[in-house]
Amino acid sequence: MRNKRASPVYTISLVLLCAVGLIAAVLLAAAPSASQNVTVKTKPITYTNPGDAREMYVTYCAPCHGMTGEGNGPAAPAFKQAPANLTILAKTHGGKYPQDTVTTTLSFGTNVPAHGDVKMPVWGDLFRSLDSGSGASSVPKLRIKNLTEYIKTLQAK
Repeated sequence: MRNKRASPVYTISLVLLCAVGLIAAVLLAAAPSASQNVTVKTKPITYTNPGDAREMYVTYCAPCHGMTGEGNGPAAPAFKQAPANLTILAKTHGGKYPQDTVTTTLSFGTNVPAHGDVKMPVWGDLFRSLDSGSGASSVPKLRIKNLTEYIKTLQAK
């Protein structure tokens, strides 16, 4: 049986390609008008504590979704459509927080209209690249679990 685990070089290459694609998408998606000229600063993914969901949210999610999750982060104006308002996920899913959907989106990405033709970063791949030297394949899953739980705390009451 063939080993389905990607090599570290392939994974790192994929992550870098995704990061370059995201940067290009953000820059191309910014359609400045006469009244609004948005410049988005991009930077490589940085390490955060996998156990600190708030730190991960602030670092990875808030630039687009905003500190409160309302889709109003500093990079939001650069998109064709505002990033998702994470505070109303439960409300838009019959009052129940869609934990599995959030986990899947963070793990595998989704085609989001705000990003044009480019998908939202596949955080699962990016987290695996951060944690590849740790020797623990469970660390990326811990990151996604903690982020999913953190986003749940942002739900409107």
